Amino acid sequence: MLTDLAFVAAGLALLVFAGDALVRGAVALSLRLGVPALVVSLTVVAFGTSAPEMLVSVQATLDGATGLVFGNIVGSNIANILLIMGVPALISPIVVSQKGVMRNFVTMIGASLLLIAACFFLGGVFFWTGLLFLVLLAFMIYDAYRLGKAGRIEIELEEGDEHMRPLVVAGCILGGVVFLPVGAHLLIEGARGAALAFGVSEAAIGLTLVALGTSLPELATTVMAAVRRQADVAVGNVVGSNIFNILAVFGVAALVGPLPTPAGFLELDLWIMLASSLLLLPFIALRLPIARLAGLAFLAVYVVYCVLALGPRM
Repeated sequence: MLTDLAFVAAGLALLVFAGDALVRGAVALSLRLGVPALVVSLTVVAFGTSAPEMLVSVQATLDGATGLVFGNIVGSNIANILLIMGVPALISPIVVSQKGVMRNFVTMIGASLLLIAACFFLGGVFFWTGLLFLVLLAFMIYDAYRLGKAGRIEIELEEGDEHMRPLVVAGCILGGVVFLPVGAHLLIEGARGAALAFGVSEAAIGLTLVALGTSLPELATTVMAAVRRQADVAVGNVVGSNIFNILAVFGVAALVGPLPTPAGFLELDLWIMLASSLLLLPFIALRLPIARLAGLAFLAVYVVYCVLALGPRM
């Protein structure tokens, strides 16, 4: 069991550092080539920051561990809201300041409902469903680009460094491309072994251990922003991340292989994902701050959910 947990830790570390290196290198290359920052943010950064989840999901699909795919994506979306919004709120109130967050919030709810419908009516996410997800993602990127050009939404680009030296750019991109799949493989092997050792399902490990691990970079970033009283963009980033997790990660993984709905997801996990997403509605619609009390409530719900997720799957 210790070996399996070591594999998980090593896989997560490689995913975090390789993913960050790939994003920074790709953004620097794009800016050096004269690609507008708006386009870079909507494509390179968005896909790059989803690369760890995407690689884990593709590797899990190839290995037949589809429970880990669902667990990773659904669990990450739940953690993004309840954990990544909850912890920083204990440090500093989080307010919605970005333009266009409500529009993206509606898109996130729509994507969540589409995923639930696919699981309910089709029994999972398959090739044509994945293709539909990717088409919708392409439309969303185009729409965001159009609105961004018109100044109706705000898109921030924090990773850009157009003055990065060419050798460093090449090293970042090469390191990301090489070590992301290695990290994904280690994480999958360790997670499957841990599930066996703990006597729980792969889906349960994906919903908790894997989802929590792949959300740690976002959690660290948001906590540091809260310490500096700059966590106001966290809501927009979480909403965008959840959209990409469903449309991009599920979309790509479904092209690799079929993803039947694991046991228990239609009874609990997908509805928890939808309900936790809807928790953001009053804060976004009324521009209410997510203060300490709300943060404590979010964390309490997340702890209860993790206990339920690790229980017997129906």
